[in-house]
Amino acid sequence: MATSQFSTTEATVVLTPRYWVPLGFAIAALALGFLNISLGIVLALLAAFLAFQAATIQLRFTPQALELYRGENQLRQFPYADWLTWQIFWSPIPILFYYKEVKSIHFMPMLFDAKTLLTCLEDRCPRT
Repeated sequence: MATSQFSTTEATVVLTPRYWVPLGFAIAALALGFLNISLGIVLALLAAFLAFQAATIQLRFTPQALELYRGENQLRQFPYADWLTWQIFWSPIPILFYYKEVKSIHFMPMLFDAKTLLTCLEDRCPRT
């Protein structure tokens, strides 16, 4: 399992997984399952999918880019030079991470340590 590391912008930082969002969906699925079994099943499947993603996907902040990995295989790379803006939604309990690049926008459920994510974003890609 990856561990969060606070460091300078010259080091690579790997974010630890965080399971609060999948757990919230699982609790909602259980509660709503008593009222509507179909909705409960859909939310339970979403919770399982998010838990799987949290366990298998890894975000790495390198000096030049945010890199997305599954295991040791790099899936994508997002250079900071292409970023226009970013936002973490609902600060008390962060649930969604949004960032906009020159060519596209991205929404990501908060499946990672929010404090380390915020620190890395402020250090490597400050908002203007």
